[in-house]
Amino acid sequence: MPEPADREARLAAVRHVLYLIFTEGHTASLGADLRRVDLSEEVIRLTRALRARLPHDAEVAGLLALMLLTDARAAARTGPSGELISLADQDRSRWDAAAIAEGVALVTWALPRGPVGPYQLQAAIAALHDEAPSTAQTDWSQILALYEVLERSSGNPVVSLNRAVATAMVHGPAAGLAALDALDADPRLAGHHRLPAARAHLHEMAGDRERAVAAYRAAAALTTSLPEQRYLTMRAARLAAAPTAR
Repeated sequence: MPEPADREARLAAVRHVLYLIFTEGHTASLGADLRRVDLSEEVIRLTRALRARLPHDAEVAGLLALMLLTDARAAARTGPSGELISLADQDRSRWDAAAIAEGVALVTWALPRGPVGPYQLQAAIAALHDEAPSTAQTDWSQILALYEVLERSSGNPVVSLNRAVATAMVHGPAAGLAALDALDADPRLAGHHRLPAARAHLHEMAGDRERAVAAYRAAAALTTSLPEQRYLTMRAARLAAAPTAR
């Protein structure tokens, strides 16, 4: 076992590796399938084992909650042909209610236990998504507040990108696009499809079809995930083919 002085750093590394494996399982970076079910199931099993050995660790509980709350939507993320379905368009009756209940219970237990870490914050955001009846009825103001706290503590550009989208949901697409513009110079997002994909979504929200189509196409050219590429290309094609409003 590590010495007490090394224990937290070692545990943080373990949590981070588990999180990375889950992320790859949830949305595979390569290949024809959106998910790697084998990775998702195995990493949830391992995180449950870690939670059993460290029942008082709030960040381990938060990490397990995040996995359960995210994986609960898995059945609704793809259509009959394996096509990606966005969160807004998913059939929420297909979400795993038992996994959501377990995840909510875990994050509810974890948050009052002391310093709130990034996995607890992400789990709280996931819980707000999972408990909402629809995208329109989601508590976006609370999600934005949580992303702002997470952004200050993590410095992760993907968190900043998600915060920009939440900003758009609360304050309108122009505010969200302005927040995205601030990320253009971040080298960590250079060549990443998520930035133009988010920009495309917000341009579509704003009714700027031409910019949305261009951004969707740019995002599709950057992703190495075939389901994401097909989804982004389809969004661009549908917008480009839509009749012009008179």
